[in-house]
Amino acid sequence: MPSKVKVSISASRRKINAGLQVGSRVYTADNSGAKEVLIIGVPGYKGRLRRLAFAGVGDIVVVSVKKGTPNMRRQIVHAVIVRQKRPFRRSDGTWISFEDNAVVIVNPDGTPRGSEIRGPIAKEAAERFPRIANLATLII
Repeated sequence: MPSKVKVSISASRRKINAGLQVGSRVYTADNSGAKEVLIIGVPGYKGRLRRLAFAGVGDIVVVSVKKGTPNMRRQIVHAVIVRQKRPFRRSDGTWISFEDNAVVIVNPDGTPRGSEIRGPIAKEAAERFPRIANLATLII
């Protein structure tokens, strides 16, 4: 009698093409004091050995601040990806891409550190983080 083996098919974390990976330098879209950050980790990513972790619009990443105000530089903080250059497909069939890659610095609970967000943000990030959507001037 054959033994029963439980097979689980794991779907991708999200249905968005991941446009950023560990080591990517991105701009910040808020006024928290950081100007440019380096992605150093993706919480919750489980991948193959030595494969770089990747993330897309609406994902939380751990970043290191490379350029910005003196009290903000060299800090390790959490951020949410709000724009990515790589095109991603929405459920209605449209393809979206932005001119740059950008993040918003957030606290570990998801509240933004800045008081305003410059430039457009993706609808996917706004739906997942309503506090970021309240500060955004344009949601695409």
